[in-house]
Amino acid sequence: MNSLIELFQYNFFLNAVGAALLASISCGIIGTYIVARRIVFISGGITHASFGGIGIAWFLGLNPVLGAAVFGVFSALGIEWVSKKTDVRQDSVIGILWALGMALGIIFIYMTPGYAPNLMSFLFGNILTVGSLDLYLLLALCIVTITIFIFFIRPILFVAFDEEFARTQKAPVQFLNYLMISLVALAIVLNIRVVGIILVISFLTIPQTIAGMFTSDFKKMILGSIGFGILGSFIGLLVSYEINAPSGATIIFSFVILFVVAKIIQLIMISVKRKNNSLRENKITVN
Repeated sequence: MNSLIELFQYNFFLNAVGAALLASISCGIIGTYIVARRIVFISGGITHASFGGIGIAWFLGLNPVLGAAVFGVFSALGIEWVSKKTDVRQDSVIGILWALGMALGIIFIYMTPGYAPNLMSFLFGNILTVGSLDLYLLLALCIVTITIFIFFIRPILFVAFDEEFARTQKAPVQFLNYLMISLVALAIVLNIRVVGIILVISFLTIPQTIAGMFTSDFKKMILGSIGFGILGSFIGLLVSYEINAPSGATIIFSFVILFVVAKIIQLIMISVKRKNNSLRENKITVN
């Protein structure tokens, strides 16, 4: 217990806790939209395409996060535009950008003179290396995300569950599609430092899936996703400290464990409910 308290005396651990909290908020909100809209595959494409921006930025001597953000947003907008304006299937566009981004990232990183960075740090992340700038960016993302959802919650709900119905309600469907896909891209890019390119999609889907087991209300799912995200992140950080393992992997592993536990609880609740209904029906029949 004392060793755990001592951890909070270190700035790197405080930064990690802050990043976990902010990532849980942004991913909890945006991830709920992703799961409700069923665009997890699109998010995976944006995630891997953003690696091309990291490689180009590294080659040009720029901040890799900036390069990933620009490349990720343009990839997201490209997926949305091409799939809506041409006859090319959306999954084909995603697959092309997925492969292109990863290929460009690797090529430009290894073309850069001097030391080539460890690709593992980009692919799997390291929340313990999060700095002040990363925290400010995550905080800005949270503020922007919360503001957008406060002002556009109803049309966002319409678009997430039934785009055709949203059009009948005169919702700005095209604008919201481009806005939300850009927000998804930013959420992915800014959370790469937390859990990495490979695992960030789990941050956007597993807590939301767990929350969806217990409620179908969109707003409650957001709150549940944030809560499970925070819980899984803190458990993952502690496990990472105890076994000296990469924090990104332990956080996602904690999410999976929470998912399994939640599924067991859900099955028990369903079983108890069925048993109570059966007893009630038998009682009615006897009477």
